[in-house]
Order: sequence, then structure tokens, then C-alpha cells
Amino acid sequence: MRKLLARAFLRATGWKPEGAPPDRHRFVLIAAPHTSNWDLFYLLALAEHYDLHISFMMKHSVFRGPLGPLFKSLGGIPIYRHTRGDLVKQMVENFTARDLFVLVVPSEGTRSRVEFWKSGFYHIAREARVPIVCGYLDYARRRGGFGPALMPSGNVRDDMDAIRDFYADKTGRHPDRFAEPRLREETPAS
Repeated sequence: MRKLLARAFLRATGWKPEGAPPDRHRFVLIAAPHTSNWDLFYLLALAEHYDLHISFMMKHSVFRGPLGPLFKSLGGIPIYRHTRGDLVKQMVENFTARDLFVLVVPSEGTRSRVEFWKSGFYHIAREARVPIVCGYLDYARRRGGFGPALMPSGNVRDDMDAIRDFYADKTGRHPDRFAEPRLREETPAS
């Protein structure tokens, strides 16, 4: 039933899945561009279309109220952005404990324009020794799918160059809110 609903939603909105999912059971999936609340609906519909069981990080306040249990059942993981904690370590432990784990990370960390992407996706993948897969929603073409799988090398700039190249032609729902994929770690200390 969920698959039928997902396909009906994609068809009704003119969206099409593009390509095949990665042939892997454990990876960090970048969710970009992330410029609209609609991104989550397309992500969930595409995941259902591809039979991909995902876990996704969202701010904790979304889990309050009647929608909280629904988001958790769909794979949501509440993130408390204003409390100190080792989120990277927690997510690495999830990879260690599971044979099947696809963690979706909205690397921009918000739907607003930011100067730098959050680097958690990179550090989680590196420490868990799993690839980073570039997932995308391209509103200009109404397509969503997957890009290359990249094993983080530790050379942040080179790895991010590959990620920048991939996202260069992807358009978010609000293009002015999509930040160039860039991590603070790439900027030389002044």
C-alpha cells in the first residue's frame, strides 16, 4: 500500500525516480538540495519506490505532538541541535550495530541558505567506514535519485570537490537557498 501511495504521489506531482539505488546495505545518504519542507515528502516517496529503508535526522521539535510517532515510524531520528552530545559517535554506533542502515543527513542542516554545510555526514561516514552517497532532488527537472558513492579519504577538500561537481547542476525548490557544498574544514584557519 505504501509503495502505491508513493508512486501515486510522484506521478501526481510530475516527479520521476532516476537511476538505481546503490548496491550497498550501509551508507550515509546526503539529502540535497534541502530548501523546502516538501523535500521530506519526496525523499520518503522515492525511498519507498526504491524499497530503501532509511533513517533520517530531523530537529527534535518536529517529533512533538501527534506527528512525532509517525515520523519515528518512518525512520526519523530526533536531533537536539542546542545540546552538547556526540551525535557522530551515536550514529557510528548505529552503523556498528546494524547490518542494514541507511542514514539520510540533510547536510545543509536547515532549509535556509547557509555559508557552510554541516560536516557530520562526512565524519559519520569516515568513522563508520561506510560510503557517502549523493542523493538529490532536482526540482528543475522533477527528478530524484542517487549519485556516486564516495568513500571519505580524509582529504576533505578533494572529497568535497567531487561532491560539489555532482551537485553543480541540481536545483532546489528555492534555488536561492541552496548553498554551495562547502565545509568549514576546507577553509584555512586565519
